[in-house]
Amino acid sequence: MIDTGPSACLNSQMDNSITILPIAGALGAEISGIDLSQPLSNAGFDKVHQALLDHQVIFLRDQPGLTPEKQKAFAQSFGTLNVHPYVTGMSGHPELLDIIKEPDDLTNFGGGWHSDMSFQEKPALGSVLYALDVPPYGGDTLFASQIAAYEALSDGMKTMLAGLRAVHSASQEYSARGTSAQARQSMSSTTAEAAPEYEHPVVRTHPETGRKGLYINPAFTLRFAGMTRKESRPLLSFLFEHSREERFTCRFRWSRHAVAFWDNRCCWHYALNDYPGYRRHMRRATINGDQPF
Repeated sequence: MIDTGPSACLNSQMDNSITILPIAGALGAEISGIDLSQPLSNAGFDKVHQALLDHQVIFLRDQPGLTPEKQKAFAQSFGTLNVHPYVTGMSGHPELLDIIKEPDDLTNFGGGWHSDMSFQEKPALGSVLYALDVPPYGGDTLFASQIAAYEALSDGMKTMLAGLRAVHSASQEYSARGTSAQARQSMSSTTAEAAPEYEHPVVRTHPETGRKGLYINPAFTLRFAGMTRKESRPLLSFLFEHSREERFTCRFRWSRHAVAFWDNRCCWHYALNDYPGYRRHMRRATINGDQPF
């Protein structure tokens, strides 16, 4: 059974000016009544924070005043910001990534299921993505709850996975042969060839909610610790296919000046590439996290 969190049945919180509306059964909620260009009050921060924990990804539309400085300020209220080791950040704002797909681009940065920065020793807590320019159709982002995916597994599978660890690295995705490197001229693909490998538990306990979820992803998980890629492939393939089943997902239709804030500790995302001939410009801040356990 999929648990949508304690606020799933509530249309609003105690402050009637802030509403939180779930958009799907597994994860995702839209928040209104908050202007991210202004500093959050303690109460406002608590509501946004709790909504993130309850719904794993939250969306806020109509945020026209979110300058680079203010986007960073909002993200920094949740932790320090990540400077990507293989992608060049914005001039003057190395913590922010401009994710731009021009009308004639065939490649698509972020076009595969993944969890941001799982290839680091201390992977990202979350990511804040801001829409500056969106196509007239397409370009939606899909999200998949890895808590819901874990909870739907059989008891036998949960027991088998409990002691497993998996190896994560950027060498597959960000090397010169990787999809992401081919999508960006600013990618340091030569450096990524020698990217380090880190082991993380296959079943991760969320450090704030205590809920368990799968912590692997197709982009950055190479194999199980102590196994070869060939030996790992059958079980990883099953888990990857299981984890993206529609019942665990939600879909966000972007509008200009909308914001998505997702918890990388417990959900995947996927940027769809279905808008040929149109431009899409997003700006991302990523919040540093802790070591999975």
